[in-house]
Parts: sequence; structure tokens; C-alpha cells
Amino acid sequence: MSLENIEVRGARTHNLKNISFNLPVNQMTVVTGVSGSGKSSLAFDTIYAEGQRRYVESLSAYARQFLERMDKPDVDEIIGIAPAIAIRQRNQTRNPRSTVATQTEIYDYLRLLFARVGTVICHVCGREVKKDSPESAANETLENLTEGTRFYVLFPVKNQETKDRIQVEAVLIELLQEGFSRLFHDGEIIELSTPDDFKLENFENVFVLVDRLMMRGDIKQRLVDSLEVTFQNGDGNAIVETVDGQKLKFSNKFICEYDGTPYEEPEPRLFSFNSPFGACPVCQGFGNTTGLDLDLVIPNPMLTLADGAIVPFTKPQAEWALDELKKFCRAENISLETPFIELSDEQRKAIMEGKGRWRGIKGFFKFLETKKYKLHVRVFLAKYRGYTKCPECNGGRLRQEARDVKIAGKSLPETVAFSIKDAAVFFENLKLAPEQTTIAERLLHEVQSRLKFMLDVGLDYLTLDRLAATLSGGEAQRIQLATNLGSSLVGALYVLDEPSIGLHPRDNTRLIRILHNLRDIGNTILVVEHDEQIMTAADHLLDIGVHAGELGGNITFEGDFASLLQSRNSLTAKYLRGEAEIKVPRTRREVSGKKLKITGAREHNLKNVDVEIPLEMMTCVTGVSGSGKSTLIHDIVYAGLKKQNGDWQGHVGLFKSLSGGEFIDDVILTDQSPIGRTPRSNPVTYLKAYDVIREIFAGTNAAHAKGFDASHFSFNVPGGRCEVCQGDGTVTVEMQFLADVELLCEECKGTRFKPSVLDVRYKGKNIHDVLNLTVREALTFFKETPRIANKLKVLDEVGLGYLRLGQSATTLSGGEAQRVKLAAHLTKKTGAKTLFIFDEPTTGLHFDDINKLLTAFRALIDAGGSLLIIEHNLDVIKTADYVIDLGPEGGTGGGEIVATGTPEEIAVNERSHTGKFLRKYLAQTNGHYDLKNI
Repeated sequence: MSLENIEVRGARTHNLKNISFNLPVNQMTVVTGVSGSGKSSLAFDTIYAEGQRRYVESLSAYARQFLERMDKPDVDEIIGIAPAIAIRQRNQTRNPRSTVATQTEIYDYLRLLFARVGTVICHVCGREVKKDSPESAANETLENLTEGTRFYVLFPVKNQETKDRIQVEAVLIELLQEGFSRLFHDGEIIELSTPDDFKLENFENVFVLVDRLMMRGDIKQRLVDSLEVTFQNGDGNAIVETVDGQKLKFSNKFICEYDGTPYEEPEPRLFSFNSPFGACPVCQGFGNTTGLDLDLVIPNPMLTLADGAIVPFTKPQAEWALDELKKFCRAENISLETPFIELSDEQRKAIMEGKGRWRGIKGFFKFLETKKYKLHVRVFLAKYRGYTKCPECNGGRLRQEARDVKIAGKSLPETVAFSIKDAAVFFENLKLAPEQTTIAERLLHEVQSRLKFMLDVGLDYLTLDRLAATLSGGEAQRIQLATNLGSSLVGALYVLDEPSIGLHPRDNTRLIRILHNLRDIGNTILVVEHDEQIMTAADHLLDIGVHAGELGGNITFEGDFASLLQSRNSLTAKYLRGEAEIKVPRTRREVSGKKLKITGAREHNLKNVDVEIPLEMMTCVTGVSGSGKSTLIHDIVYAGLKKQNGDWQGHVGLFKSLSGGEFIDDVILTDQSPIGRTPRSNPVTYLKAYDVIREIFAGTNAAHAKGFDASHFSFNVPGGRCEVCQGDGTVTVEMQFLADVELLCEECKGTRFKPSVLDVRYKGKNIHDVLNLTVREALTFFKETPRIANKLKVLDEVGLGYLRLGQSATTLSGGEAQRVKLAAHLTKKTGAKTLFIFDEPTTGLHFDDINKLLTAFRALIDAGGSLLIIEHNLDVIKTADYVIDLGPEGGTGGGEIVATGTPEEIAVNERSHTGKFLRKYLAQTNGHYDLKNI
């Protein structure tokens, strides 16, 4: 009898208050609640951790030896748990070889597909290269020659490199002994009875004649037999030549019969850039090499040649090259006053590659390479070197022989350069020969199904060769989700961490369909989520709270969505019913004369965009995933302003002009990157409050007696820290085939410090006890120390009162890390003439937390700052003063400004996907705007 529920009894992990609950098997359960209420403790640290622990118990003795050291979840019992799979919102891939195609297993199927049904096209002559057999060669001959044509079956004489008559006679004797008595040269037959019958000096253009035939319908078997003899004695080569000189060449080797270019027989390893056999020999399969970086040579193609578009030519040591270029341009009628990017392709190529007496930019640098023995030349060259596309494979990563294998005219590198949307269309419309279709049918099904899953999770704009390390946490999570769907695993427990992150409301419906599909094939789904659409789609809901930290950890509701709406204990229910709400502001700030103005933005998929961003207000940038939001804000606005201030050395996106920088003294990007990458990084060190705490402990009598100063209370330097774990509190054990396991340090038991340091106490607590306090507890503990209390108060105000002071930065979610950074800016009391850029700040936030976040945003604006926010959350968008909506679609279908204005103006724009959802949202709120009157 199968269990209907996974039963959890007495869960006490972290702040969970000895709770018990059921998860229906083969159903979708959503866990919601304010940040820090215990959702992740319940889903990941209790249920997933126990599922993982039981899985490891079934593994080898090597893995099991660590089990006693792995912490068991603090729970009385869990009955009926299935093997658990966690899909988190973090992108931990750093491998430069990992791509979207490899992570989703699509690349593995494509390698096999190209190996089995790909056609090799010679890169020298453009003809198809194939391995012939006597049967296939005979068929081709019968197809190409007309009835009654006379022809010869030949093979080239071996050892054609003969130097004297003795060697010639030796070859002739060998041929006669093997039964070949006729040779063929320049259309004439040479009959051999003795070696003396051959009058030529060598065997150049001399062939052995195997058979003479006339094309008729009944000669196939004789032709096959003759070709078999030809292949055997001609080192795998055969030639059919007609009496009028028409030639057909055949080879049973993988070699081009027309120019002799050798090829490897296609096999899966030939298409692997991780294998030395298939990788490009120049870049070793990375796709890029260190060389001349044209982005450094021409950093701003929007400039004209006269204005210095080619940066090295503006330097004193290269003035001669600029003079040569100007002469060349005048001779070729190339305008010096036209932006470089607007010159024709031919003109740009001539400037780069050279033409006539003009050596080209590349020729200029090749010339300098010959002068590298001079120090100043080496210094000059170093300024323009960087990682560039491999000149051999052009970023395709594979060797030439692999790139010459085509399906429907496309090589494998060209295929993975497609976006997922375009790849789906390509494979849907792919036409193959009947025998190829039989071979490829299963492979194409696997590729197409995985592409469909990627489309369903809203990732149609990603290219298959996109580096996995460049994906956002939400994108990485949805790729994992699509990959798991492709595996068709059943009977598992999937634990997901906010899969809607980074998704436009338009795409939530597709995500819900995916989760339901995963459930319907026989899996149990547990989702930590705040999105109302996903809550509505759940079979079962758990609301944790009521508040965060020590005030959370209780089950405030358990049941279906309809019952949740009736709940009086649930804070989530109050927001859903409208009793509590994020209010639309009564008035919106008016657009002033202070604004940033960008013209001609063309980076990535942006289509020559002109846009104005008003300052001293809250501006939201919206649009579907892949519409160009991050490109516009990160690559154009942020990088462009930093470059103007001289604080930027990296890549800046393409644009004509960026004005309005005089209204801004500083620009601060607050994204979801970690506040630190080691366990020693934590919120209290990031806020610079830990220095004061260490000073307090160093000032105690016990510390003076032991000779301790402030450095002894630091876990970053030797002295008072535990040296076994070097202040981490944990040690990492490499598990070879499994993920590395972090274990509690056996020396300090996770306290991070030596026992002598822990003996020092302040108000009855040692340094470890203090670091274990939550922010709210610490506010009371340090209420008499304003230098600490004021900073911690800001953390509490942005909804992070539940965090522990010493909580490792590696355990913080992207949204928590972003709010810690926000708190750091608020504690500095800066803001005047500062532009704050936030990238999806609502990640991981409950309705109640968003209210607190918006209060913090208002404080930044009141201090004179300007806010620019990339966001999908409609609660934030509806409270914005100004909205810039990009789209209308993602990838190549995006990159345009769809609408600008107030949220109400966006809501009535028919082209805007954001507007359609915003219209419903504004209509549902108790705000002060009536859309009918707009």
C-alpha cells in the first residue's frame, strides 16, 4: 500500500518550533511566509537534507564513512520521504567549458546526431566527402553515365616516386605478377608483356587498367567486381574515366577524392571540445585566445575615424599609421566623418584587413610584432591584447574536420549559435533522407523535447552556446528544471527555491505548466515561493510565520488556496484578501529637467535605442526575460557613467551618446552577487560593525589580563581564531564523485575561536555567543552602543532582522545579499546626487518584506538619490514614478522601447506585455487611480 503523505514530525531545524505537517505525495505543495520565517529551514535544511542523507546511505563505503560526521536534521521523524532533488536559484557553475547545450544534455545528442547523419563537406573544394564501397561506387557510376558510354575502371600505380629505370622495372614486374597487364596514360592503353613495353620514365599520370566496359543495364555485377579489385589493389582508390575524359573518383578511405584532403570519420568524440581529439588545436576548445582585441582597438565604433575611433592611431608613436589611413580613405572614397559602425561592411573590412598599399589595422599590429625587442613596443602592444575569438575556429571550439560536418548546411558550432527559439524551429523543419530519418528519429526526439522544455520555462532567448557561468541564478535554476524534465524521472521529491525569479508575469503560466507536468508524471513537488500565481496553482499550501527569526518557525496555515483566503492567522492571507496591501502612492513625483539621455544604444539585441531616464525619482525598467533590460542598465548606463568618471576598465556597451552625467556624483550597482565568497564573510563585517564589537571585547578586563587586543577576536587573521578551520567554523571534505561536504570543525565545534578567546565575556556572552545573536536580539544587547545599534537598525528596517550577525555570506540568498548592500548604503547616510541601480531587489521577498523595502527606497530618494530598478514584481512597478518597458519579446524579438511613462500609462499600452498584467493589478488594488479615466 503506497503512502498518501510524507509525514514530518517534530521539526526543529534553526528557528522551526517543533512543527509537524504532511506533504501530499504526487502533489504540488507551496511553502510561503515572510523572509526568515523558516521556509528554507523546512524545505531544504530538513526535508531535502534528510532525503539526501538517506540517499548517501545507499552508496559505497567510501561515502558512508562521512555520514557520522554529517549533521542530521533536527527532526523527530520523517515518514515516506522519496529521493530528493534540490533545484536552487544559485548559479555555481564556473567552468568556462560549460554551456547551456552541455548542461541540458542537448550537446551530447547533437554530437551523436552529427556523427551518424552529418555530411562532410570539403572545406577546400566544397564537394561532399564520403567513404565509398564497390556497391556505392557502382551505383554512382550507373547514375552519372549515359547508356552506351564506354569507360575504363582504373587505379593509380603505387610507388609513383621512381627515380631510375631499375625501380620502374621492379614496379612493372610486380604488376605483371599480380596479373595486371594493361596500363592507362593520357587516354591511351599500354599493353604489357614485359617491362620493356613501358617506354615512359616514371609513373606520373599512369594508371592500372582493371576493366573496359560500356554502359548497359546488365553490367552492375561486373562493375562491382572490378571496383572491388580496384579498391584492394589501389590502396583504397578507384577511378572511372570515360573515353572522352570524364572522371569519377572514389575512395574507401575518408578523404576528398578531388583534392586529397584527409578527414576523420565522424564519431561523437570528434565533436567534443572537451576532448583533445575534437577540440580546436589553437584554443584547446575554449573558443577564445589571447591576441589583438579589436574591442580595445576600437572601443567606441560610434566615433568617426576623424574623431579617433581607432584608439592606437591617436597615440604619438602611431601618427604615421593615421596619415597612411587618411590617404587610403581619400583614395577609396571612405568618409572620415561617418561613424565607424555606419561604414559599409566592405569599407570596414578594408580598414581592418588592408587593401592595396594600405596594410590594415591587423597589418599594423603584425608590423609592430616584428619590433617586440623594444620595450616601449611591448608596452604599447600589451594595451590592446585581450581574450578574443579564436582566429582558427572563430569561437566554434572544434577542429576543422568537425566544423566541416554539416546537417542541412549547418555545422555543429553554427547550430549551437542558434537561440533556443531558433533551434526549435530549425529541428522542427529539418528534412532528412529516409535512411537518415530512421537513424536520427530518436535523437531528434530527445533534442526537440529538451528544447521544448527550455521554451516552456521562458528561456527561448538564450543561445545554446551561452556560457553557463554567465547565467543568472534564476536562469540556471530553470535550466536545471528543464534538464530534470528531460530525464523523465518519476517517484522523486523535487525541492525548488523560488523558480519564478527573473520571470516576467507573462511566463509564469508556462512555468506552472512545467511544474504540473513534473507532478503529473509521478513526482512530489515542494516549492518555496511568494508569487500569487504559483500559490493559486498549488494543490497544498504551508504558510510559515507569523514573523521572521525567533518570531517565526510556526505553521500558521496548512491546506488549499481557497482555505488560505479564509485564514485569520496567516499574514499572507491578509495580503491576498486586501486587508493588508502595498499601496499605490497618492501622487507620483513629477519628471524634472534632470535626466540621463542615451542615444543609439546597440549592444547585444538593443536596436539603436534612444531613451531618457528621469532622476531624483524611482524608475522601473521592465520587460520580458531577454528583452534587453540588463544590457541597457548594466552595459550602457552603469558602465557608461563609470567610464565617464574614469572608474571603469571593462567593456562598455555600444551607444552614440550618454548625457546627464553632470547631475550625478556617483553611481552604485546593487545586484545579487554575494557579499563575500568565504564562510568568514558575514553581514556584520560587511556593515563595518564587527570592528566596534571587537574593540568592545578587547576593552574588557579579561582581555587585558590575557594580553588580547582587537585582532584576537578576528577570525580573518591568525591569533585568536581556530587554526584547524582557519576561522571558517567548517572544513570541506572532497567526496570525489559527489558534491563536496562541509562538516563542522572538530577542533572548535564551529565556534571559530580558540578556547582562551571564548573565555572572554561581555555582558555574560563570549564572541561566539554574540555572533550567534539575530539582528533583533543584538539591537537590544547593544542598545547602549549607538555605533553598532544604528547600523543593525537599518538591517532590521530592510527586513533582515532575522539574520544572525555571524551568518556566513555563502548561506545568504541573492535577495538577502542585495538587501545587506542596501543597508550598507543607508548606514552611510549618502544619497545626494547618487544613482542607485537595483537588479530585481524583490528576489525572495514576501508581500510584507516588499513594503519594508519600498520604505527603504523612499529614504534613499528623500536623501536626494535616484533609483533605477530592473524589476518584474508588479507591486514594485505599480509604486514607481516612471516606467521604461522593453520588448516586446525576448532575444532578437526584443531590444526596443515599447512604452515609457507612469504605471497607468504603461497599463493602457496594447503592445506592452507588462501593461496587460499591470492593468489587472492596478484595477485590483485599493489605490487612487481609475484606469477608465486615463
